[in-house]
Amino acid sequence: MSRIVSVDPGRSKCGLVLVDSDSNCVIEGKVVATEGVHDILEIWSKLAPIELLVLGNGTASESLRNQLPADLAIKLVDERGTTLQARKRYWQLWPPKGWRRLLPRGLLLPPVQLDAVAALVILESDLGRIIDWPGPAPFRNGHEQ
Repeated sequence: MSRIVSVDPGRSKCGLVLVDSDSNCVIEGKVVATEGVHDILEIWSKLAPIELLVLGNGTASESLRNQLPADLAIKLVDERGTTLQARKRYWQLWPPKGWRRLLPRGLLLPPVQLDAVAALVILESDLGRIIDWPGPAPFRNGHEQ
């Protein structure tokens, strides 16, 4: 299993996705406080080695990069426009249900923070392919908002 992590860095919170690149699927996605990124990476790397970490070059990427393990392969990528793309990608992954499906997508606000979906968009852009996310939408710290 070849595993890649993608991170959408921010000053106060970050979106992370863990992807199995062989099966082209998201294993897990999270939105965590920036200071919690290292802990999540440690947990994920204990399960299986992380081949690559793709890091968006936005807001807090440099300070976050300095906190990451030195032995981790890191690729810095352009993340311009990913927040807007994340909203569109969210509705592709989890289409609205009930009466909300009748509204134009541009009027709908996703019920979750989009940082993990933005991390997915960053990775999809870098790899040049769409990645499946069969699980539920990511909630911050595992709780609905």
